[in-house]
Amino acid sequence: MSEQSRRPRKPAKPYRRPQKDPVRILAFQALRAVDERDAYANLVLPPLLRKAREKGDFDARDAALATELVYGTLRRQGTYDAVIAACVDRPLREVDPPVLDVLSLGVHQLLGTRIPTHAAVSASVELARVVLGDGRAKFVNAVLRKVAQDDLDGWLAKVAPPYDEDPEEHLAVVHSHPRWVVSALWDSLGGGRAGIEDLLAADNERPEVTLVARPGRATAEELLGEEAAVPGRWSPYAVRLAEGGEPGAVQAVREGRAGVQDEGSQLVALALGGAPLEGPDTKWLDGCAGPGGKAALLAALAAERGATLLASEKQPHRAGLVAKALVGNPGPYQVIAADGTRPPWRPGTFDRVLMDVPCTGLGALRRRPEARWRRRPEDLDNFAPLQRALLRTALDSVRVGGVVGYATCSPHLAETRAVVADVLKQHPEAELIDARPMLPGVPALGEGPDVQLWPHLHGTDAMYLALIRRTG
Repeated sequence: MSEQSRRPRKPAKPYRRPQKDPVRILAFQALRAVDERDAYANLVLPPLLRKAREKGDFDARDAALATELVYGTLRRQGTYDAVIAACVDRPLREVDPPVLDVLSLGVHQLLGTRIPTHAAVSASVELARVVLGDGRAKFVNAVLRKVAQDDLDGWLAKVAPPYDEDPEEHLAVVHSHPRWVVSALWDSLGGGRAGIEDLLAADNERPEVTLVARPGRATAEELLGEEAAVPGRWSPYAVRLAEGGEPGAVQAVREGRAGVQDEGSQLVALALGGAPLEGPDTKWLDGCAGPGGKAALLAALAAERGATLLASEKQPHRAGLVAKALVGNPGPYQVIAADGTRPPWRPGTFDRVLMDVPCTGLGALRRRPEARWRRRPEDLDNFAPLQRALLRTALDSVRVGGVVGYATCSPHLAETRAVVADVLKQHPEAELIDARPMLPGVPALGEGPDVQLWPHLHGTDAMYLALIRRTG
């Protein structure tokens, strides 16, 4: 028997069960829902957080960390994919999606937060052991240790092409947007590098929660009495909640007298309500009213003037949300479920018509960061016929002398100016009017007559608005 064979073997280490981290497990569950079910994080995350709080697993700090992990990972997914791809020996499409989600959460902790490197790696490996198993946890550990060898700026220098060689791809990787979205936003924005970088950076910032005080039911002054509340920038009915502000804790929101509504959305409704009319002003229409934010503000504005709002929404469940938003409105209104391309009302019925059409949602990437990865250029072709049909309906529905507001939550030129131009060619009895005076005090509104709002310039979603008067 050799000397080596007589040497006693070291006893095997006892198996250690993985430590369950409720915060990271919840973040992983949210990312899986987004990936597997095409769910939106802003719809998935709140019930998960509520359930965790009810079980006693979470406090406010845990909820804040889970929210940051989910939204931060989704916003920077393109950048993190490029970093991970540089650290694995296979194409990313060959990495199982659950493994990729754990890796992305780990990379965000390493490159996008102040969590110490050792803690970020060890917590991610423990998560992998819980949700993936010990075998794949070793793979996660190896990849994250490679990622930890540099910071975000160092990795961007490695994985993003130089700006001078490929500006759009450089911006796509650095600011985590699909290349086609970078190109489309740049075309709509115009200008040089500084403007598009500011816009893309704004898309990756956490948006403020903005409330609207519904006229006749609440005031901005009342909402400003809430903790962490500050005035809106442009809308007289807007109040912003500082970081950590919870809308559900505001009594006026719980009672439906106020709501959560981006300031850009408020400005669209206010601009339509403020446009000068020729003749009576008693019948208003919101032709794509779901889920009800603009309809609630329009109905309140109409009530102040003795006008009636008809809120129409094609999808019955969304029409139900509109009805809920309008409960308690001080004036008369009606909510119906109807197809806006085949309206049940007679032509020329209304004095004011808002048509906020379905679109790609590229103007709300701050709030729905996953949408940037979900949308495809061909989606534009799918929306185009509907957008034109709805604008034609709006022009048919308004009386001579009345005003139509065409709005989208997308700045893509194919969904904004191209739609308006095409439809107006077929409607010589209609003309664009200057929308800019209807947004008093709002700067950087361009040459008009339409208006494009921007996150980096106005602190709002990238809402588009064209005001059109029917002249004959």
